[in-house]
Amino acid sequence: MSDLGQFEHHIGGEWVAPAAGEYFESTNPATGAALYTAARGDAADVSRAVRAARTAFEDPRWRDLSQTRRGHLLRRLGDLVGEHAEELARMETQDNGKLLREMRGQLTTLPEYYWYYAGLADKIQGDVIPTSDRRVLNYTTREPLGVVGAITPWNSPLTLTTSKLAPALCAGNTVVIKPSEYTSATVLKLAELVLEAGFPPGAVNVVTGFGPEAGQALVDHPDLAKISFTGSTGTGARIAASTAARFIGSTLELGGKSPNIVFEDADVANASMGVVAGIFAAAGQTCIAGSRVFAHRSVYDELLERVTERARSIRIGDPLQDSTELGPLAFADQRDKVAGYVDIGRSEGARVLTGGRPTDGGLGGFFYEPTVLVDVDNSMRVVREEIFGPVAAVMPFDSEEEVVRLANDTEYGLAAGVWTSDLSRAHRMASRLEAGTIWVNTYRAMSPMSPRQGFKNSGVGVEHGTETIREYTRLKSVWINTSQEPVADPFVMRS
Repeated sequence: MSDLGQFEHHIGGEWVAPAAGEYFESTNPATGAALYTAARGDAADVSRAVRAARTAFEDPRWRDLSQTRRGHLLRRLGDLVGEHAEELARMETQDNGKLLREMRGQLTTLPEYYWYYAGLADKIQGDVIPTSDRRVLNYTTREPLGVVGAITPWNSPLTLTTSKLAPALCAGNTVVIKPSEYTSATVLKLAELVLEAGFPPGAVNVVTGFGPEAGQALVDHPDLAKISFTGSTGTGARIAASTAARFIGSTLELGGKSPNIVFEDADVANASMGVVAGIFAAAGQTCIAGSRVFAHRSVYDELLERVTERARSIRIGDPLQDSTELGPLAFADQRDKVAGYVDIGRSEGARVLTGGRPTDGGLGGFFYEPTVLVDVDNSMRVVREEIFGPVAAVMPFDSEEEVVRLANDTEYGLAAGVWTSDLSRAHRMASRLEAGTIWVNTYRAMSPMSPRQGFKNSGVGVEHGTETIREYTRLKSVWINTSQEPVADPFVMRS
């Protein structure tokens, strides 16, 4: 029935059976076969995990650990992730269908996230503030928040968990993670590596299960200091309402419908590969997918021909094989959602130039053909709503003003791509596009050192870079009267 066996929760440094004794099954999306079973968490399991995290937060072994020593633990964790890279890459490929060669690439760079925050751990500092009274010393410090809840999605479990876990630990917090029910295995393996790296038991806890049961219980837990969530805009809005009502923080990386814009002076061959990478990499299952393609009318036909030709030649198959270029969607419902959107597009008048059909990839899995839609406009649902699959909607434009208007005509603002040889235009577009990340003559580039933020309905808060430390600390202002003179009577007038 299973290749990976049965997983329990990881709480307080131990494997813990679910309080209700229930488990759920996860499948390999490439074959549709059962892969493993995992504990089905509920409010009781979440409470146990939060208690363990709170105990660890208050434990002198963590609370009094120097910032430099905290950095050493993070560096060791990064080293361990690198040592287990092949195992983790294979687990994630089996769990969510990403290409093994892509996962190997991710695992090569993933340790750098931990190393980056390891180096940052003892650079978290406050300031001395000048005051009007030289006898009063005012300084600020940055303190950890406490227990942080992290709810992570299925499309990039390890990477998106790391983007929350590394800075949270760097700042001195403890963490409870609720991974997606579709992709729990690698996050549970990561919890083992955290313990092996030397973090105290309870510093990182993992409760597996479903959003309405385990996820909601974590969001609503009264001892939580912050929630960091990556996922849909609708769920993010509900989390924001819950955390706002309790006056705790939230970092929300949500949906996207990113424009990828090709101007008449672009290198069309390069731009076409950027379009292909932007929408067909990871089978389009990324929040930054360049799903809206705008091409200047003078290069529209050439770009469309190049993109369509490459889409038709993309090799679909077993993601564990190096020759495969497109793996499955992560689960059956996601494949059906993508198919439903393409059908909606057809009904709205869109024309499918290539693709447009589900397939089992010859393996019995949840695949969908790389799809190019034309005869579309910004009013259609396939252009306005996030599909989260390998579906590109390609549209012509005539002027810079027009494409800025079209690109910004969306509720989302996560990312955008611009292809041009005009440096002045590149800077103008970077300024005018309403998105938190702008790529020029590239797409999907990222680094732990570079902060990213969603605009509009794509989220709130910052991930990556030094600025994310503000998301995981609180500011304290300290005032000290250094004078030895008696404190004046406040009701006696002074000259």
